[in-house]
Amino acid sequence: HFDYDDNAIAKIVTEKLGLVGMPGVEELMPAELSGGMKKRVGLARAIATDPDIILYDEPTTGLDPANTKRICNLILELQHKLKVTSIVVTHDMESAFRVTDRIAMLSNYKFEFVGTKEEAKNSSIPLVKHFINGDMDTNDG
Repeated sequence: HFDYDDNAIAKIVTEKLGLVGMPGVEELMPAELSGGMKKRVGLARAIATDPDIILYDEPTTGLDPANTKRICNLILELQHKLKVTSIVVTHDMESAFRVTDRIAMLSNYKFEFVGTKEEAKNSSIPLVKHFINGDMDTNDG
């Protein structure tokens, strides 16, 4: 924990909420926030300590297409503005291809694929092809 006074904390909260496009919501209760707003407040909380790496765990789950796009754009914007590395854990391949340079696919506790998003799209590995195409029938015979 950090030893900040109330004024310093308020300044950080205001700054980070502004960075995620949520200025002026400091006084709202969680029940007053939409799903997309809650995701952005979560991002503000994640960047409050000025990290070098941000881990996003299913950042677009449960969001409509407009908010999914907004969160993806925000991830890219934060990478650029804050000069951070982002690690995004997701099953949403469209979002993964939108926000990443590299893809790693984990299955049964081991990496089945690690490479660029172009390499992932063109992979000949059946599991990777099936997952990207949304066809999880991995029986090739």
